[in-house]
Amino acid sequence: MKKLVSIFNNKDIVNRIVFTVMILFVLRIGAAITVPGVKVSEQLSNIMSSGNSLAIMDLLGGGALSNFSVFALGVSPYITAQIIIQLLSKDVLPALTELSKQGEYGRKKIEMATRYLTLLLGAVQGYGMIRTMINQNYISLTLADNFWTYAYIVTVLLAGAMLTMWLGDQITEKGLGNGISVIIGAGCIRSLPTQIRTAWEKWVTGNVDYGSSQMIKGAFQFALYIFAMFVVIAFVVFIELSQRRIPVQHAGKGGATASMARASFLPIKVNSSGVIPVIFASSILTAPSIIASFISSDAANASWLSIFNYNTTMTMTNFDGSTWNMNWGLFIYLALIIAFTFFYAEMQIDPETLADNFQKSGSYIPGIRPGKETERYVSKVLNRVTFIGAIALAAISALPIILVWTNVFGSDSSLAIGGTGLIIVVGVAIELNAQVDGLVAGKSYDRKEA
Repeated sequence: MKKLVSIFNNKDIVNRIVFTVMILFVLRIGAAITVPGVKVSEQLSNIMSSGNSLAIMDLLGGGALSNFSVFALGVSPYITAQIIIQLLSKDVLPALTELSKQGEYGRKKIEMATRYLTLLLGAVQGYGMIRTMINQNYISLTLADNFWTYAYIVTVLLAGAMLTMWLGDQITEKGLGNGISVIIGAGCIRSLPTQIRTAWEKWVTGNVDYGSSQMIKGAFQFALYIFAMFVVIAFVVFIELSQRRIPVQHAGKGGATASMARASFLPIKVNSSGVIPVIFASSILTAPSIIASFISSDAANASWLSIFNYNTTMTMTNFDGSTWNMNWGLFIYLALIIAFTFFYAEMQIDPETLADNFQKSGSYIPGIRPGKETERYVSKVLNRVTFIGAIALAAISALPIILVWTNVFGSDSSLAIGGTGLIIVVGVAIELNAQVDGLVAGKSYDRKEA
């Protein structure tokens, strides 16, 4: 309660909250406006709970794809562009690598390159999405089926994607939290009440006419559903707040202070990547279906695309004719999450840069020599801690999918999307809470100084 009072007494925080809510309100209005020239079928809204690539794109777009709205692309092209630019900056393209070392100037140049790449990827992804949804009869065109119609729709989608990216930047600058994460988190929050209501109707009210045994079974399934949500939330909070502290000492300067040292810690979070690996992995899973749509309608509907659906179990045939089942989509999804967790952790805490900064500032880790030995030590600790975080994040992502896979919830796969959504929502909530705490603490410090 005291914290709530402090928040509302802080004009800056209140203004940031109001600004963020207004931006999200604009996004919700845009998500309700269907692209002109397109008619949406009822199958599109039904398929969004299946956990396929379109459902993931809807998640990344804040729920805008279910109406094929002007914001249907969401932040997916921007996320993909970020992945490519960040990968190329890791000593792949010397020009980008050099820019990444040039501070604020380099950051602005890399951000500009990301935006140009977003335009290109958005156009490609927009056309691929249109072809995929037409081939699967999710949408139909009310205009002439020619080049200019496709160019018009792609332009509208691309404009919506760039506006979404700009609104996200405004949230980052003038609102609360990372704008892109907040937009995705808001879309996940929007879907959670619907999923809970659907679960209640299916397992509780839907079994009223089938006897007490079915009612008890349904109530147990619903309770397990809610319990799984709380387990995910509690575990995500635990992982997000866990950290490994490396003791650091700073050599004093001048006179009697030279023999003294100020002790502090270098905190390395168990999951220093936050929710970024889950968002990146979800974005990558949508790429194959979009690429296939460029080849032909048969390729876009090919059964092999089910490999990238983490809710689909594929039947594999042995040489002797026997069969076995494997969820390849789940393994690909988890492998991507683990890989991106390590990749992003290295970006957040670069051991080489950290060791160099320590040496320049006179800081050191007790028992570890400055320079290369410090770099190796920090890298070893970071890899060990990140391994725990990567496995934990993969386990959280896999839990709801495995519960669906084992038929605990029957044929309903909505929990699988809910699991990914919960990870994003909790991660965003923790980031927002940390920022609010920082703003409140800054205001309290200013009052003390006054």
